[in-house]
Amino acid sequence: MDRTPLGIVMNGVTGRMGLRQHLIRSILAIREDGGLPLSNGTVLWPEPVLVGRSETKLRTLAEQHGLTDWTTDLDGALARPDVQIYFDAQVTSARVKALRTAIEAGKHIYTEKPVAESLTEAVDLAKEADAAGIKHGVVQDKLFLPGLQKLLRLVRGGFFGRILSVRGEFGYWVFEGDWQAAQRPSWNYRAADGGGITLDMFPHWHYVLEQIFGPVRAVTARSVTHIDRRWDETGDPYAATADDAVYGLFELDGGIMAQINSSWAVRVNRDELVEFQVDGTHGSAVAGLHHCRIQPRAATPKPVWDPDVPTAQRFRDQWQQVPDNEVFVNGFRAQWEQFLRYVAEDGPYTGDLWAGARGVQVAELGLQSSREGRRLEIPELGR
Repeated sequence: MDRTPLGIVMNGVTGRMGLRQHLIRSILAIREDGGLPLSNGTVLWPEPVLVGRSETKLRTLAEQHGLTDWTTDLDGALARPDVQIYFDAQVTSARVKALRTAIEAGKHIYTEKPVAESLTEAVDLAKEADAAGIKHGVVQDKLFLPGLQKLLRLVRGGFFGRILSVRGEFGYWVFEGDWQAAQRPSWNYRAADGGGITLDMFPHWHYVLEQIFGPVRAVTARSVTHIDRRWDETGDPYAATADDAVYGLFELDGGIMAQINSSWAVRVNRDELVEFQVDGTHGSAVAGLHHCRIQPRAATPKPVWDPDVPTAQRFRDQWQQVPDNEVFVNGFRAQWEQFLRYVAEDGPYTGDLWAGARGVQVAELGLQSSREGRRLEIPELGR
């Protein structure tokens, strides 16, 4: 079978997400399985070019995974004719400059979110990419989670009837770093470095709501910094200036109300680190990373409020599991394969830089809503 090589500059793969999800579980996993079959019978063979700031980290990483192509020279990597795609998993504050360089080099763009720290920059990037005639995509990994794939199946099958509301809970306790090491990099908690949970998570929630339920028309939010002192990777204390929790209310087409809480200062009392409950006239569902449970209208119990008598009902037992009915691959890999087919054979793709800009828009408006204490409508973005 013919094998077609495809050069991919991967910038930021020495970081946790770039390494584990994008390099190891996506690109290298595709190679381990023999490449990506295309509709014309050929096989697409990803050729990663690792880019970063540390020669030592890049060399070690390449040796660990049997790779030889790495460099600290981004401009040089983008000048190579055998490279067609630029991927970015750097810290947010470094992303716009690198994406712009790749666009100017005529490379297709695939990037982590948020695509920029401001809506103006995000829109400018989308316009520049369109003008350059390149293909572009933004990571929307949550859409490919098994739990949300099952939820999407329920929506498309009409299970809910008229959808009334969505309630989401996301987060976990991120240790401050003094007596236990933090699970997230310290830049996440410094506003000057592009940190903050609103900018990090609202773009996620926007594409989840937009792609599964419908356009988001208004937002009301409260962003807070619960933990204002943390310790960095070297053990030094620093002021946590970025928001570590945000409580958002989103208004969607059709009168759907979505309430989503995101926090790095919450202890988990749910089955998964993120869960969405969807209530409709004909049924309800609770979806997480992997599982999805439903309660149809005909099987809905009839609780009666009586605070004086302990309830005998076991509410969690009154829901049934949605079966897998298919094999779900890693969500990051699934979207990588979709984007690679988009580049190689113009396959279907929706999560472009404009979608990324809409995510930044809702985050920016969420922060404004928090500062001003008011509801803000979300205007359409012109292309």
